[in-house]
Amino acid sequence: MPAITSGRVLVTGANGFAALWTITDLLERGFLVRGTVRSESKATYVRDKFKSYGDKLELVVVEDSGKEGALDDAVEGVDAILHIASPTNLSPTDPDTVIIPAVEGTVNLLKSALKHHNTVKRVVITSSVVALAPLTAPPPAPVIDETYWNDHSVKEVREKGKGAHTKDMYPASKVLAERAAWEFYEREKNKLGGKLGWDLVVLIPPFIFGPSLHDVKSPEELNGPIQYFYFSVVKGAQSGDALTKTGYEYIDVRDFARTQILSLIKPEAGGERLIVSGHPFVWQQFLDAARQYSDKIPVGEPYDPSKVEFPVRYNSEKSRRILGIEYRSLEETAKDTIEDYKVKGWL
Repeated sequence: MPAITSGRVLVTGANGFAALWTITDLLERGFLVRGTVRSESKATYVRDKFKSYGDKLELVVVEDSGKEGALDDAVEGVDAILHIASPTNLSPTDPDTVIIPAVEGTVNLLKSALKHHNTVKRVVITSSVVALAPLTAPPPAPVIDETYWNDHSVKEVREKGKGAHTKDMYPASKVLAERAAWEFYEREKNKLGGKLGWDLVVLIPPFIFGPSLHDVKSPEELNGPIQYFYFSVVKGAQSGDALTKTGYEYIDVRDFARTQILSLIKPEAGGERLIVSGHPFVWQQFLDAARQYSDKIPVGEPYDPSKVEFPVRYNSEKSRRILGIEYRSLEETAKDTIEDYKVKGWL
């Protein structure tokens, strides 16, 4: 597909953490944006946030994206779709509460894109590294790339249902939603002799951290990785090996927003799964960086970089090559996030 450098882009879950930064980037680049929200009250906040852009941003209320045809009107007339909205309950007790909305929301969006294949040129879906490898079992390889799928979590959930480990339920939802997307795409493309009208890109991020633009009044209202960040860095929730020896990977939310836009403007991104990971880290590194900007951050514990162990590493070479992105440093992410907490009165 050709590069999409202008026109109207649909962003699902427009009031969310990553979506608001993505909308900011799109509007600054001159795109028109249509966003979906689940209620008018959420739309009010987003409209006010971007009021200086006037009619370049429009919002539509879609109460239940799992209903057939719910997104038809939202998709009409757009050039591309960035599907960022997804359930973010990382500790569900019932797999259906995350799997059903994730799969149905994704498939219904693609059905709407199919109805409007004369205008839609690209659909970008946000997945997660948990769709690649399990959290509850040893990874299948020392370094994971885009060829891997987390079949372990899906098997656990299918066999045990509500009895499955809660840390397998959310990953299973990401696997099943992404697989449903690729199956839909390939099936419908084959029906039309390869001339579907739009192509598919899947972005696969690890933890997403950084300052927030969305409507939260307290740290307790945060969810997912950004709540994890606040309590780990500001409240000292991590200790021992979890603080100094267990390694993870993350991407700054502003860089993640940039990967969304680059996925539109880079023709070669079409048809690709792309791991978008910025940097490896241990929590102590964020404490050390954050303490440069606030003496309220816990000191933590000494750590030896040579002793850090990564349960799993992700190979993001393909996305770096195709998207050509350069990532912010850990120090910049820490600084800007701490400054954001100060403004919000959370420190």
